[in-house]
Amino acid sequence: MLHTPTNFLMLSLAVADLLVGLFILPFTVILFVSSYWRLYDLLCRVRSSLDMLLCNSSIWNMCFISVDRYYAVCHPLIYRIKINVRVVGIMIMLSWTIATLNGIIITFQAPDKGQKNKRCASFQNKAQGTVVVVALIAFFFPAIVMFALYLKIFMVAQRQARSILSMANSAAAASKMERKATKTLSIVVGSFLLCWTPFILCMSFNPLSNYTIPFHVMQFFKWLGWSNSMFNPFIYAFFYSQFRSAFRMIMTGKIFKDVSNCKLF
Repeated sequence: MLHTPTNFLMLSLAVADLLVGLFILPFTVILFVSSYWRLYDLLCRVRSSLDMLLCNSSIWNMCFISVDRYYAVCHPLIYRIKINVRVVGIMIMLSWTIATLNGIIITFQAPDKGQKNKRCASFQNKAQGTVVVVALIAFFFPAIVMFALYLKIFMVAQRQARSILSMANSAAAASKMERKATKTLSIVVGSFLLCWTPFILCMSFNPLSNYTIPFHVMQFFKWLGWSNSMFNPFIYAFFYSQFRSAFRMIMTGKIFKDVSNCKLF
């Protein structure tokens, strides 16, 4: 069924990624083509707060999905006890609450007095202390958690594949499982780090370098980070059959007919 703890997390991630496309990108285009509009400063603040809220929520949702997958693979016997609807509800609430607080910090933090750039950028005109704190909460901590948990999942998946090999004497099946686990986890973690690391590093070191990093370079890396919200639905839906089934149900309209009889397996 669609109403499972894991799928609630996926829904929260999908909502965050969808809103990035619906709000952040159009705001960015408007600001780019109307830099002298009298509402420019207001739109810049709105875009910056929404940017932090939605992107950070997407990152934290991915972090909690890694926690869900960790218990599902590494502790399957207690998975239903540890990861239930109430726990997932708390995870989703934390994801959006942390993101909202970061958005408020970015919106109301005064600009760095040494920064002369008047263009709209979420972090490029903020004080170094604010940038470091936001970067730690919004990226580095969830990234470390994701990397550690997915590394553990990969190691457990390898042990499980070897156990199947020893029990069933099927080298082909075990090898296939190892390759699939490696491929899935590599894409999940690799896509996230590839998209967001360049921007976060530039954002963190730009104040230290007296803002010598060109604005267009920062914008390019920011767009690369936003692209992670486009990749997420493909990554998570493609590698999990139940998510593919849910996607087909949504696209074909079956979800609106009789949800109680919908099966994902």
